[in-house]
Amino acid sequence: MLFLIPALPFFSALVLILAGRSLNKAAVSVIACGSMGIAAAITLVLGLPFLQSGEHIIVQHLWTWMQAGSFTAGIDLRLDALSLAFVFVITFVGFLIHVYSTGYMAEDADYSRFFACMNLFVGAMLLLVLADNLLLLYFGWEGVGLCSYLLIGFWYKDPANGYAARKAFIVTRVGDTAMAIALFMLFQYTGTLQIQQILDQAPQLWAAGNSTIVLIAFLLLGGAVGKSAQLPLQTWLPDAMAGPTPVSALIHAATMVTAGVYLIARTHVLFELAPAAQTGVAVIGAVTLLLAGCSALVQTDIKRVLAYSTISQIGYMFLALGVGAWSAAIFHFVTHAFFKALLFMGAGAVIVAMHHEQDMFKMGGLRKQLPAVFWVFLIGSASLSAIPFITSGFYSKDQIVWLAWSSVHGHTFYWIAAITGAFLTAMYTFRMVFLTFYGPKASHHTPHAPGNSMMIPLYILALCSTLAGFVELPHTMGHVTLFSDWLQHILPAVQLQQESTALEWTSQLLAAGLTFLGIYIAWVWVIERPDGMLRFSQMPFMRWLRKLWFSGWAFDALYDEMLVHPFVRTARMNRRDMIDRIYTTLARITEWLHNMLARTQSGLLRWYIMGVVLGAVVILSVLIWRVYV
Repeated sequence: MLFLIPALPFFSALVLILAGRSLNKAAVSVIACGSMGIAAAITLVLGLPFLQSGEHIIVQHLWTWMQAGSFTAGIDLRLDALSLAFVFVITFVGFLIHVYSTGYMAEDADYSRFFACMNLFVGAMLLLVLADNLLLLYFGWEGVGLCSYLLIGFWYKDPANGYAARKAFIVTRVGDTAMAIALFMLFQYTGTLQIQQILDQAPQLWAAGNSTIVLIAFLLLGGAVGKSAQLPLQTWLPDAMAGPTPVSALIHAATMVTAGVYLIARTHVLFELAPAAQTGVAVIGAVTLLLAGCSALVQTDIKRVLAYSTISQIGYMFLALGVGAWSAAIFHFVTHAFFKALLFMGAGAVIVAMHHEQDMFKMGGLRKQLPAVFWVFLIGSASLSAIPFITSGFYSKDQIVWLAWSSVHGHTFYWIAAITGAFLTAMYTFRMVFLTFYGPKASHHTPHAPGNSMMIPLYILALCSTLAGFVELPHTMGHVTLFSDWLQHILPAVQLQQESTALEWTSQLLAAGLTFLGIYIAWVWVIERPDGMLRFSQMPFMRWLRKLWFSGWAFDALYDEMLVHPFVRTARMNRRDMIDRIYTTLARITEWLHNMLARTQSGLLRWYIMGVVLGAVVILSVLIWRVYV
């Protein structure tokens, strides 16, 4: 049944593309959500043997895709503990997002096109994580890039949405190009693109630190950075909020941005052989989580706050991967999927209730008008902020904070970045909560409560956001590490430079204290003394800093000046060069001949007869001339 997991979303997408316009919305909903529900159920059935032992592996060869000489690439699927964790999140969370979308997109005229693209998106992501060879993985990799373009620009009549879609497509192509070069190099040296064969051969082919494997690892990192919106290719993700909110939830929680995390985890052997690249992963993650956290502090759009939050949380995952805490990164991916989907869908419920208003400063006081949405959003916010002991986010993020310092690849800088990021996360998260749900009502709109199709998925995700962390309690909580033990046959255990219960507790308590401090500052900032904070923010330096953070540290302006504007200027200078004139001249000659020939097609019979007669006269004249001359 393994092939059915990606096949069902692909098949439903095909049906909706071909016949969607002739189906009513109820039929579209059944096809789209039903395919996702069945895929999730099959995942649970196939995953049962894995619950007892992570050693269980399913490999399925469907057919040979291409063959040239000694190179063979097949449509081969591989399910192990690592891919199962991703497949479960993609299908389960994806199913809930689909159900939610039936309510959110109910009034949209392109209902069937939306669900066709959503199913196609999920199918491509499933193919990516189930691929047994890097070529099939790259096919799914490009598939999610295409679908992100289609969904970010779904409301294409607004030029800004089209711009955001093109930006996401082009920026991620930069990383994809680096990844493609890495695949060529891997095939050149190993003669295969089968993932397991490459991982088995790599330690025999390259010594640790070899320049070739370091280059390959950095190129793979380039692909991961592009898809997962990490420095320096993070600029596309905040603008991707132009798409419908369910699209944002799917991109941030279950697909697309987590692809880079999967790629690095799947090829961890290559990164272990390239210490410089692995250090690069950690540094990029640490810096990204700080910069994105600062930018989230000053946003006014509720979805952009969550977008920068995703960049920051993926930074935590990269940091964990970089210090060799492979299982901790995957665990944070799982918990993050639950609470980030919950937050985006909760934000969507608020946006719909407020008649598609996204500015938090035009909300306020909604906790009494939308109590159900408030409580589920608060649960997601608590998990994102890592409130101690009662949220899944605490157990996954606390693990990364501690291992950033205590692992053999850890460093004091990583720990400081991680714990500072926890403080920033609590502050910007609860600033968002207080602006949206507390204080006086700031809008003249009368909010209306969302329906059951939107609320039931939120209740389920709220439960998961609370309970998911208990499968991986920290060592100081009783040595229950079910998730890490489950992945140990696929991903190596983290190596500690020292294991100290006292230091771990100290790190946890400090992180918890900074979390509560961040919440308190957000309360003072928004509720208790907003006037004082407003005066503080209007100081010249703070105004400049706020503008810098709001623009995402001016990376877009920097890239415009460094890359876009020089390229445009060069293209304009070179617009009338000699090479172009050659092709322009050929085109004009062709166009002139075409116009001359078109004039002969007048539709008048007498002109056609005259043309035939003249042609005959010319031909006979030539023949007579050749005979007698």
